[in-house]
Amino acid sequence: MTQAVERVALVSPYALSVPGGVQTQVRAMARELSGRGLGVVVCSPGARDAALVAEGVAHVAAGGVLRIPANGSRAPVSLSVRASRTFASVVATLRDGVVHVHEPFAPVAAYGILREHRRPTVATFHRSGGGPAYVLGSPVIRRLRRGIDAAAAVSEQAAATIGDRAGVTPAVLFNGVEIDRIDSAAPWPTDAPTVCFVGRHEERKGLAVLLEALGRIDLPIECWVLGEGPQTAALMRRFGDPRVRWLGVRGDEEKHARMRGADVLAVPSLHGESFGLVPLEGMAARTAVVCSDIDGYRESSAGHATLVPPGDAVALAGALRDAIVHPAPRSALDAARAHAERWSIHALVDRYLDLYAQVAESHPGLAGTRRARHGRHHARSGARGADR
Repeated sequence: MTQAVERVALVSPYALSVPGGVQTQVRAMARELSGRGLGVVVCSPGARDAALVAEGVAHVAAGGVLRIPANGSRAPVSLSVRASRTFASVVATLRDGVVHVHEPFAPVAAYGILREHRRPTVATFHRSGGGPAYVLGSPVIRRLRRGIDAAAAVSEQAAATIGDRAGVTPAVLFNGVEIDRIDSAAPWPTDAPTVCFVGRHEERKGLAVLLEALGRIDLPIECWVLGEGPQTAALMRRFGDPRVRWLGVRGDEEKHARMRGADVLAVPSLHGESFGLVPLEGMAARTAVVCSDIDGYRESSAGHATLVPPGDAVALAGALRDAIVHPAPRSALDAARAHAERWSIHALVDRYLDLYAQVAESHPGLAGTRRARHGRHHARSGARGADR
């Protein structure tokens, strides 16, 4: 495949300091693109990601962070116009580069970039489900979408949402799993059969349902709860199960190690998940996965996870108990792992590099620059020929 660009700016409207699917993808893509020799700069609100910078990825962070209700969650965005201008200024200097904006209509990181549209721009849509923001923001969206040269969505559900709400027709891709990083994590040691949960502690992620289900399982098990959120304190008070270990937010290395060490990964989200990245990470770790039977998880797991009705603590308890008492055979875990490999970040970046090449060739700014350079090269060659 021909590499058509030398630099990529990845723009996240969400602070990288807060766990989330979009943030996970931005970091994973930054690492993969940088590893392939491209110059990468990440733009996002909040504080710089020290771990990402230590891996050689430039990170421009600007703007204070607010938690705005969105899609059953609270999105960590910035409303700073100055931050939006900062990101637009960074992008304007990106010679031979493409801009890749995730959730471009979320406030307000990419607004200046899309309005100016000075560089070839790819947008990725993650969200499924509508909401009042699309209706109230429709005049802004109509203006901003003119700055998008090519669009992608992480699932059919996300594509349908943005098509219905904003008239954008994206290519349907997926979220990528960092298979190599999961492989490199040593399984975390355990003292008992272990259930692992990874996610924000908010109603949509279904942690309360999991904790209720654990109370119905009369086995000497342990549950690792990673993450934090607005419900953390209340859930800790409500569920005093000594088998639960509240671990807070942990880095990717420990997250992957605990996924590999656990017997079961529980993903009990109630709704609003357009793609099943966390279930796929569990499959890549060769861990049994029990997750909610919602569209995003059903599509990505493709029969390699146990699905239970969302919000049903009794069904979840039964599925978790069965997974612990009757562990899946190695062949089933290997098949799930092979399925997860199809969704690797390496495969995803291959697809995006094709999109980058397409927009780079068609965008007048970059194409014009290249034609000018090509012309100067021939002029110098002709002059050298005349000298001879």
